Amino acid sequence: MKLPAIQWLAEPTRFAALARPRARIALGILALFLLLSLTALVTVGPPPVSGDPAKRADDQSDVVLYESIVAGVRHGGDYYEVTADALRAGNYPLRPFVTFRLPGLAMVEAHVPRVGMLALLFVLVASVFAVWGMKLRSGMTRWPPVLIGLALLAGGLMAFVQTDLWAFHEIWAGLLIALSLGIRRQGRWVEAVAIGLLAMLVRELAALYAIVMLVTAWFEGQRREAIGWGVALACLAVAVGFHAHAVGQVTNAADPASPGWSGLHGYGFFAKAMVLSTALQLFPMALGVLLFTCSLFGWAAWKDQAAGRVFLTLAAYGVALALFARPDTFYWGLMVAPLSLIGLAFVPDALRDLFRQALDRRRITVTKVTR
Repeated sequence: MKLPAIQWLAEPTRFAALARPRARIALGILALFLLLSLTALVTVGPPPVSGDPAKRADDQSDVVLYESIVAGVRHGGDYYEVTADALRAGNYPLRPFVTFRLPGLAMVEAHVPRVGMLALLFVLVASVFAVWGMKLRSGMTRWPPVLIGLALLAGGLMAFVQTDLWAFHEIWAGLLIALSLGIRRQGRWVEAVAIGLLAMLVRELAALYAIVMLVTAWFEGQRREAIGWGVALACLAVAVGFHAHAVGQVTNAADPASPGWSGLHGYGFFAKAMVLSTALQLFPMALGVLLFTCSLFGWAAWKDQAAGRVFLTLAAYGVALALFARPDTFYWGLMVAPLSLIGLAFVPDALRDLFRQALDRRRITVTKVTR
C-alpha cells in the first residue's frame, strides 16, 4: 500500500524503520492506550484548573493559601511559622514535611512586587515559545506545521498565563522544565541542568524530571551530563534536608498528617489530569483524553533526541500520577503540561509511517538463472 510521502517532519519518524511485526505491535499498543484513556470517564477527578476567584473554595483554596503565605512573609513573618499557621488555619495536613513547599519561591515573591513576578512569568512563557519555536522549525519542513505546533504549545500553556495562579509552584516549575528541555543540546547541557535545579528548588517534584534526564544521559553515553544531573539532585537533597529540619521546628505530633499518596487511579486518571491542565478541557472529556494519548504517540514518533526525552518525562509523570496521585493532587500534571500537546503535530507523519510498515506486503523473490 503506497502512502503519501513525509510532509511535515524533515525526516521519517522512528516508526519508519520498524519491521512489520513490530509495527503491528505498536499499533496494538496505541489502540490499547486509546481504550485505557477512556477509563477517565469513570475516574474521579477535580474541576479544571482555574484562576477565577468565583470558582475558589471559600478562602482556603491552594492558590489563596500560597498567596497568604507570601503576604505573611512580606510583612516580616518567618516562612516556616507563617506556613504552619496558614496550613492549620486551612485544615491542611502538616506532616510529613513535604506538605510544606520549599521556601525559595515564596521568599522571592515576598520581596518582588506582584507586577514584577507577573512580568517574569510572561518572560518565562515567551522564552519557552522561543526555544521550542526554533526546535520545531529545525525539525519540520515548512512554517505551517511549525505554527500548528506553536498553537498546540499555547494550548498546553493555557493555565500558565492565568495571572491569578502566579503563586502556584507547579506553574513556575512546569515552565522551567519545558525551558530546560528546550535549551538542552548535544554537548551543551550545563544551562539545562541549572534550570532543572531551579525547577527542583521551586517544586521538589521536578526531581522526577532530573532523574529521567540523568538516566537518559547515562544510557546515551553522555557521562558528564549524567554526573551534572546527579550533582543537581545532590544539591536538592541537601536543601530538602535543611527544609525537613526547619519544618520539624514548627510542627508537632498533634498536627494532622497527609492521607498519603497511593491513589492507584491508573492511566485514565493521568490522561484526565492532563486534559484538565490544558486547553483540552474545552473539549468533551472523551475526545480530550483521546487527543492527549495521540499526542503522547506523536512524541514517541519524532526522531529527535529532545523528543525522546520529552516522551520519557511525560511517561514518568504519567506513572507518578497513575500510581500515587490523589484526585486533589491532579495538578501534578502541570509539571509537564506546557509540552504535552505538541505531539499532536507529529501524529500525521507517525501514522503514515506506522501504517506503511504494518501493511507492508513486500516479499523477496529469488529467481534461479540457468545457462
